[in-house]
Amino acid sequence: MLQDSPIYIPTDSSHSAVDSHLSQEISTTVSEHLDETNNESTARDSEGEEKKMREKALPIDCAPAPYEKLEQAQKMAEKFIKEKEVYKANRELIRCVAFTRIIYGDGHWQLAQAFANLAHSYLILQVCLWSEGCLHMDPSPFKIGSEGPLSSLANQSQAIEHAESAKQSYLSLRKAERLMEELQELDGRVIMGLKISEKDLVIALGRTCLQQNKFDFAAGYFEKAVDVVILTEGDTAPELINLYQKIAQSEQLKKNHGRAIAYLLQAHSICVALYKQLSVEAAQTGLLLGKAYAATGDQQHVGAAEMYFTESLVAYQAALGAKDSLTLSAIEEFSKWLVHVGKNQQAYRLLKDSLKSIIDTYGDFSEKAAETYHIMGSICLAEGKMREAYQLFNKCLQIQTAVYGPRNRKPKEMQELLNALERSPTVHEENRLVK
Repeated sequence: MLQDSPIYIPTDSSHSAVDSHLSQEISTTVSEHLDETNNESTARDSEGEEKKMREKALPIDCAPAPYEKLEQAQKMAEKFIKEKEVYKANRELIRCVAFTRIIYGDGHWQLAQAFANLAHSYLILQVCLWSEGCLHMDPSPFKIGSEGPLSSLANQSQAIEHAESAKQSYLSLRKAERLMEELQELDGRVIMGLKISEKDLVIALGRTCLQQNKFDFAAGYFEKAVDVVILTEGDTAPELINLYQKIAQSEQLKKNHGRAIAYLLQAHSICVALYKQLSVEAAQTGLLLGKAYAATGDQQHVGAAEMYFTESLVAYQAALGAKDSLTLSAIEEFSKWLVHVGKNQQAYRLLKDSLKSIIDTYGDFSEKAAETYHIMGSICLAEGKMREAYQLFNKCLQIQTAVYGPRNRKPKEMQELLNALERSPTVHEENRLVK
């Protein structure tokens, strides 16, 4: 006879306990039931026989049966996921794993689904939303960005907690992957009904490996996902764009610039074929290609880098307009690279032409405006144009003082630079005449 026993469910104030008790609580709960359920589960040859066994095993006057608790936990998990209540959703999904294992045993496809759902929640809802800055946190005395001496300690604690969640997502994903591989050998048909597919699992594993700096494993998982997508959807499927970009990212982090460029070229060709040359999608992959060629540091790639930077900027301007933040960010990336390779005048013209759009978009007193004046002033200083450099740096200082305050490091360093320029004959004479 199956009996209910308490499942450890952390309270709202014990978020970190969710991660640390994951394996312990599931194994503790399951161990109390497996001896009785394993013999029953192995004798079930069909869904009908499973139903009969459940009816025999559960007394009518029993407290809520594991089956009912499983259904309840699944409904609550779906509710919390929709509301982006990550911790509450994870607690319910942990219960789903425990009850599924109690009911069906270790070798059932529903256990693979339960592990996959839990891993998916850990990774996509918790880790990814955290990195994008839109995670819905439960009430806590330490808020992100709060003032006071304890704020940094709180952020550090939260960072450690989310790092642990990345570890748990990886373990759950790997377990789900192994279960799915074993089940596919037995019956590929049931896998088609899983909410989380093999492709979803390997993509999630790839993302987790990237976060853990396991670049070889990350590239391997993304390549496996590419094979699945090509097999099912063809070699021009839109999903391949992001997968190729992820592989390229992994290769770049390993300093394999050639392989990174090759994968980005594949992503770009799909974008151009699906969305046309003057599209946001093509602009994004074009910008990544420009940065990838620039990252090699090879003189032979300067032409290719400039070509893709230019194509990307033209596409952004055509698709989004000159004042869009993505267009202006592309201009900033392009101009910084132009300065790096010594094309100062080209960079200066690009920034000067975009200055009005930057001010219209971000405001007269904004970080973007200050950064633009700073780059333009640096170009003039490198060209020996002291007077123009002084004027641009002075404008930058005014904005930095308004944005950061006079005691901030940035305006202090800018003031020191201006003081040094004032000692030059050209600037000194002009300041004397103005006074």
